[in-house]
Amino acid sequence: MTDLVPGAPRRGRERTDRELGRARAAGAIPWPLGVPAALGVLFLVVPLAALLVRAPWSALPRVLWDQAVLDALRLSLLCATAATGVSFVLGVPLAWFLARSPWRLVGILRALVTLPLVLPPVVGGVALLLALGRTGIVGEWVYRWTSFSLPFTTWGVVVAETFVAMPFLVVTVEGAFRAADQGYEEAAATLGASRLTTFARVTLPLVAPSLGAGAVLCWARALGEFGATITFAGNTPGRTQTMPLLVYLALEDDLDAAVALSLVLLLVSVVVLVALRDRWLRPVSVA
Repeated sequence: MTDLVPGAPRRGRERTDRELGRARAAGAIPWPLGVPAALGVLFLVVPLAALLVRAPWSALPRVLWDQAVLDALRLSLLCATAATGVSFVLGVPLAWFLARSPWRLVGILRALVTLPLVLPPVVGGVALLLALGRTGIVGEWVYRWTSFSLPFTTWGVVVAETFVAMPFLVVTVEGAFRAADQGYEEAAATLGASRLTTFARVTLPLVAPSLGAGAVLCWARALGEFGATITFAGNTPGRTQTMPLLVYLALEDDLDAAVALSLVLLLVSVVVLVALRDRWLRPVSVA
């Protein structure tokens, strides 16, 4: 039957050649790529494996049921969640502005917003003190009017974690806003939807996977924050002492306790990432 259609055998051969090409491309990895890839895997996995091997499993219940550990874990989870919430409320509109604004200086603004990604966390803590401390350029006026000082409080922990974690959400969501098909938004506007309604009911659902991925990255970064927290909020047990700070203190006196606490943070992070992987962190397939 294919003989009756001109060019059919050639098209069949071209299709077969494409299929063979895809199979070869998906086959064995050439060694110039495979060797550094394997080294990269080892570099990332071996330290985690060492943590599991050296973990004091027999002493783990004793360490974990210590009241200081429970307080630090509770504070870490609460502050990381609060920081993610604040980052979501502030970061999503900011990401939309960076992605859609025609403003010429938006590139400079983007660089400033993403600066905490590369800024040493301790420097970020110092900057927060100079801005929001009792004698800071903003904090001084807040303290005069309200007698409230933000540093060295639980809210100070949330602010420090938000400062270092929000850029992760902004960068992730901005890329999604840029890649989203604006034809749906234009169709909604044609049907009479307001800009706010279009944003809430059309734009946000389009970028929902990136919103989830950005929130997860933000939460994980906030959970592991150390430098900005200890600089801006201090290390008061039950008030500002999060799990990373407790790990640092335990490392000076009790290595087994430090390993056990590190294992807790590792397990919490793994559980969250695995639980959200299928819904938000699934790789995008290209047809």
